[in-house]
Parts: sequence; structure tokens; C-alpha cells
Amino acid sequence: RLLDAHDVGGAPVAVLINESFARRSFGDRDPIGQRLHLGPNDGPWQTVVGVVGDVKQTSLAVSRSDAVYVTTAQWRFTDKVLWLVVRARGDPAALASAIRQAIWSVDKDQPIVRVATVDDLLAASAAERRFALIVFEAFALVALLLAATGIYGVLAGSVTERTREIGVRSALGASRGNIVALVARQGMTLTGLGVAIGLGGAVAASNAIVTLLFGVSRL
Repeated sequence: RLLDAHDVGGAPVAVLINESFARRSFGDRDPIGQRLHLGPNDGPWQTVVGVVGDVKQTSLAVSRSDAVYVTTAQWRFTDKVLWLVVRARGDPAALASAIRQAIWSVDKDQPIVRVATVDDLLAASAAERRFALIVFEAFALVALLLAATGIYGVLAGSVTERTREIGVRSALGASRGNIVALVARQGMTLTGLGVAIGLGGAVAASNAIVTLLFGVSRL
């Protein structure tokens, strides 16, 4: 079951746990009815009454972690931070004032620290990874520019060194197209070698890059 109005102060403490916690702590056993401690062992035993799905608590980058849910009436620690989640139609930011008034109509002394949309929270969670990916992209573009400049320099130097050879080929009847193809073939060889090395490096770096992506595999 879920937590409900019967889980009040003085009643046996009921908790919900997430699937990761249930799988790690109880394995194939049924977690319903099992008891656990939250915090110091001198506290009351708390009974598992239900299992809920995993939720990313802090950010999209953090892997699934153990979670325990208790009603505020049975929470015995001092950090009683409350979150109110409202599903809205249209622009949710436009409802911020109405939500504040609704909360204060129940408890006028209840402080409201922050109001944010889920899109804002997701954007803040992804900001660090987005910055890292932008940095990777900038380095990739610089590397591409340097590689293109290097290939051009090598080809230009090669053509300069082979000026006499090109003159002899022209005198023997080689067309302009033949000479251009000769130089282009050398450039494509260098490009193919660079692409092969780059693909090898990309495969090796995929394990590190995949940690910056949410819901995206390497394939």
C-alpha cells in the first residue's frame, strides 16, 4: 500500500522503499512486512508497507540510489523539508502566486523557499553536462581545423618538393587531371589514416562520454 492518513504520530511507523533498495537488501524475499531502522539503532523499528519505483533524487547524472519514504508526522528528524508537486495545464509558472496563496491559506507561517518548474530543474541538472559537451565540441572543431591545416601543409610541401617530377610528368603527356588526382590520392591516404586513428580514439573515449549523456547508449 501507499502511505495514507492512518500513518500519524504515535502509530506504528510505516515506510515505503524503492525498487533498488528492495532488490539490494532483500533479494528474492518479499520486502512487505520487513522492518528496518532509519538513523541510529536506538530508534523505533519501521515496517515496510510498499515498494515504489526508483526516482532520480538529485540529478539525472546520479545513478539510482536507495530511498525510503516516511510521512511527515512520523519523521523524527529535524530536517522536515517539504516538497509540493503540482501538475498543471498551460504555463505552470503562471500558477506560482495561486499556489503560494493556497499553501498560506492552510498554514500562514509556512515558508516557501523556492518555486520552480520541472523544466527548470531538469535544465539545471543538465547544465554541467551540457557545458562539458560544449567544451568537447569546441576541442573537436579545433582539432578538425588543425588536422585540415596540417594536411594542407603536408600536401603543399609535397607538391613543392615534387615540382620537377610534376614538370617531367607534364612533359611526358600527363594531363592536369592526372596530376591533380596524384596529389589528391596522397591527401586521401593521409585523411583515411587520420579517420582510422580518430575512430579508434572515439571508441576508446565512449565509456567516458556516455556518463555525460542521460538515456542515450553508445550504440
